[in-house]
Amino acid sequence: MGSILAINIKPYLALFRIRFTNSLQYRAAAFAGLVTQFSFGFMFILAFAAFYRTNPDAFPMTFQQTVSYIWLQQAFLALFFLWFYENSIFESIESGSIAYEMVRPMDLYSRWYSVTAANRISRTVLRCAPLLVVALLLPHPYRLVIPGDIVQLGLFFLSMVLSLGVVLSLSMLVYISAFYTVNGAGTRLIIAVMSDFLSGGIIPIPFFPGTVRLVVELLPFGSMQNMPLLIFSGHIYGVAALRGIGLQIFWIVVLIIIGRLWMSRALKRVITQGG
Repeated sequence: MGSILAINIKPYLALFRIRFTNSLQYRAAAFAGLVTQFSFGFMFILAFAAFYRTNPDAFPMTFQQTVSYIWLQQAFLALFFLWFYENSIFESIESGSIAYEMVRPMDLYSRWYSVTAANRISRTVLRCAPLLVVALLLPHPYRLVIPGDIVQLGLFFLSMVLSLGVVLSLSMLVYISAFYTVNGAGTRLIIAVMSDFLSGGIIPIPFFPGTVRLVVELLPFGSMQNMPLLIFSGHIYGVAALRGIGLQIFWIVVLIIIGRLWMSRALKRVITQGG
């Protein structure tokens, strides 16, 4: 059983490695993205600082927690934000070259999952380290503060991996939706804007009104960047963090099941003409 599983996984690991290595070559684009992310991070922090000066007690998170949240958000932008799609997948569906992928001896869902994961992780590797170093060297209270609790740090890394799993599983649903549209640009834009807001990409979810916050936290968007960043900043910890990680695992399983069932149905509708 173990050897069979290893044989099945091996081609996808190889595909991941190839795409990851190729994506590391785009250093100029990574540098431009790094400068942009640092600029936006600093602007967000300065905007929040202006509000905190009026009444610091009116906010659910301390200013230092918010600063750490924003720096981590910018450093791992490519992991957390849904709009980092693999455009070649949409092009293959819209152009009809998806037919070539369908005859390959690989599971299409797993193939797309591996390619998207490699693309996101490679972009993050190129950008995150310089930004984190600068954020750590900034003066108080504008610098990134690393948690002193090793357990909290471990939960953050676990939650970050699970967050990527949720993002990838949601991305797969967006890819599959392209089978049902002539041009999926509108769908992608709507989902990207909605996910940015509901995942805490514009303002952290704890800043939402009470009832709205409770609903959003239960949605898959609340299991994306919201969970690992709140754990890292210290806003949630202990049992609450474990509960959040459990919810992330739940959404990964549910979204993968939905995605596989939907893809199976979509592929049955595909008609290839010519030859």
